[in-house]
Amino acid sequence: NDYFRGSCLYSKTIKKADLPEADLYYLEFRGANSSADVYVGGEKLAHHDGGYSTWRVNITDKLAEETEIAVLVDNSPNEEVYPQMADFTFYGGIYRDVNLVCVNETHFDLDYYGAPGLMITPTVADGDATVEVEVFVKNLKEGQKLVYTIYDKEEQELDKIETTDTKAVFEMKNVHLWNGRKDPYLYCCEVEIMEAEQVIDNVCSRFGCRSFEIDPNNGFILNGEEYPLRGVSRHQDRWGIGNALLPEHHEEDIDLICEVGATTIRLAHYQHDQYFYDLCDEKGLVIWAEIPYISKHMPTGRENTISQMKELVVQNYNHPSIVVWGLSNEISIAGSDDDLLENHRILNDMVHEMDKT
Repeated sequence: NDYFRGSCLYSKTIKKADLPEADLYYLEFRGANSSADVYVGGEKLAHHDGGYSTWRVNITDKLAEETEIAVLVDNSPNEEVYPQMADFTFYGGIYRDVNLVCVNETHFDLDYYGAPGLMITPTVADGDATVEVEVFVKNLKEGQKLVYTIYDKEEQELDKIETTDTKAVFEMKNVHLWNGRKDPYLYCCEVEIMEAEQVIDNVCSRFGCRSFEIDPNNGFILNGEEYPLRGVSRHQDRWGIGNALLPEHHEEDIDLICEVGATTIRLAHYQHDQYFYDLCDEKGLVIWAEIPYISKHMPTGRENTISQMKELVVQNYNHPSIVVWGLSNEISIAGSDDDLLENHRILNDMVHEMDKT
């Protein structure tokens, strides 16, 4: 534990003339460990606790012709933000991408726990699939419509629905199943906000159609057949790089994992980079995803377990590779008590409400 834990300051000046024209501007952080404060033009706009998830800040009202943005990132020990005790390094700083998202006044929601703005829920039965798509839209106006389109793996259009409803249901006959490493087939769903044949905003996500169950006698069942789970636990750090992995590092990890014949990965002990979940979808690996509620229960950390859990589920809901949401890990090392049990009941009930599959 002989590494720096404390605050670091990042600053950048942006010119409005360099930005695309838009009604709203959001800063999107894909990972800043473990707490962060965002200042725009010297004024504090946001605070976020949790070093492994996506979060966004609306900076529109504070943008001048030239604006300084400062981000104070702090990985100091505390009693409120997980993790604080575990057998891995709690590196600090901004270590994943930061994006500037520029949108129309009418747009897919950017404010709800870093979610992508659409939820895709496929249900498979008798070789067919019912695919429910729900989007979350801000300021949809008269004369605007939503266009839902499903594409196959080759990006050929399969079906389209035009409506003003924020929900659409597709019936897919003889659906091509996402079938683990044998055949990890992915469809894509795109939803556009249209006004006078012009695209105002759009979101898209790949998805897979599969059924699964976990049976006490027969183990993991994928699409009605026993599917043995043999695999590894994976962390997001490596020598000389810390947590700041590049795409080629994620690709090398997944290639090595596949090379040893694994069918599953436990993504320890926190939310991983979206790019890695995408690779898991593509390679057909079955995934256990979890939050860093680990080793030491902190009575003052309950709100942080709830927010990190919400972020994990809503940001990763569409990934067909994920079949388990992990609430905690080795949490009773220091013993258990009523507060710890209550924290788990809250998380368990919340996750089953958020993801009924």
